[in-house]
Amino acid sequence: MNHRSLRRLVVVATLFILVAGAARWVISQEEGLQPFPSPTEAPPAAHYVGAAACAKCHPSETETAPATPMGRALEPVGDCAILREHPKLTFREGPYSYEIVRQGNRSVLTVTDGRATISEPILWAFGLGNAGQTYILKHHDSYYESRVSFFSAIQGLDITVGHRRSVPPSLDAAAGRPISEDEARRCFGCHSTDAASASGLQVERLIPGVTCESCHGPGADHVTAMTAGKLDNLHIFNPGKLSPGDLDDFCGSCHRSLIAVQLAGTQGIADVRFQPYRLSMSKCYDWGDPRISCLACHNPHLSKLPDAATVDQRCLACHASSGATRRSTKTAASVRHARACPVGKQRCGSCHMPQFEIPGSHTKFTDHDIRVVKSGEPYPG
Repeated sequence: MNHRSLRRLVVVATLFILVAGAARWVISQEEGLQPFPSPTEAPPAAHYVGAAACAKCHPSETETAPATPMGRALEPVGDCAILREHPKLTFREGPYSYEIVRQGNRSVLTVTDGRATISEPILWAFGLGNAGQTYILKHHDSYYESRVSFFSAIQGLDITVGHRRSVPPSLDAAAGRPISEDEARRCFGCHSTDAASASGLQVERLIPGVTCESCHGPGADHVTAMTAGKLDNLHIFNPGKLSPGDLDDFCGSCHRSLIAVQLAGTQGIADVRFQPYRLSMSKCYDWGDPRISCLACHNPHLSKLPDAATVDQRCLACHASSGATRRSTKTAASVRHARACPVGKQRCGSCHMPQFEIPGSHTKFTDHDIRVVKSGEPYPG
């Protein structure tokens, strides 16, 4: 049995002990490691203070974080730079013609088959637009994910990733895909702050983008404690203190963990964009080794992705020399043997973390399933 099959077997077994997993989160809460079960949901009686309050003590992080892809994961249509810069976007699919037209401080999506027309104002723009941007509107009193999205590579509209590329059977289907209340809560929860709670969606409280309190928890009690000089309980959560395995689950609550992908049953090339899942499928991955975790390479407060030299440094932390033995700094019992690469010690990612384009996405995603990749080898599902 190869490591990939074994890992999936472990996941299946894990699904039978989710109750134990829930207990782990409760224990973590009591220990102060995790303030609530899901980082995308506001806990009961949560009081968010906003990034301006955080900036008083954390100026460097709050200066850079708002410009990151996470910080701009959701924009109100009035603030959407892409729609301002492209006042008229058009697209055609079979009998359907699309237009997104700027009208003052709003943008309106119109789709027609030549006989009937649907025209609805766009409410929210999901995604910074480095790769693309998808739009949320309301139709028939339900949230809809627009069937067309903006893609930076083509500077125009194309079919939203995940939608079937066959011609829609109706004008409603051409406009987009209706989103259930539960899905809307998850979507807004991962793209904004204080928009979701266990009781449902609360867009009236929404703070656009993933801000400080999305990951660190509601800040009111923390601000009160700091102001009073009560340092015995900071009332704030630091994901950096999680074990690598728990950190993978934490980031994977939005970026998709191995269990989330397995539950969805969507394995395929489209999952290359789910980095925690792909990383956990790698032979390199170890739940207890901080040298192979999300934060080993990524600083969520910065827009800049790790350059080749940084990736090399991280790889060589384990693959230092032939037959090298390293001990995890977090888990004394975990001893990692990492052979040196026989080809080279530079630009490791270019060989071992190939990029793949999801059909229709107009962009390539780095595969975090770190492995030896043979030339022409297909994407491993």
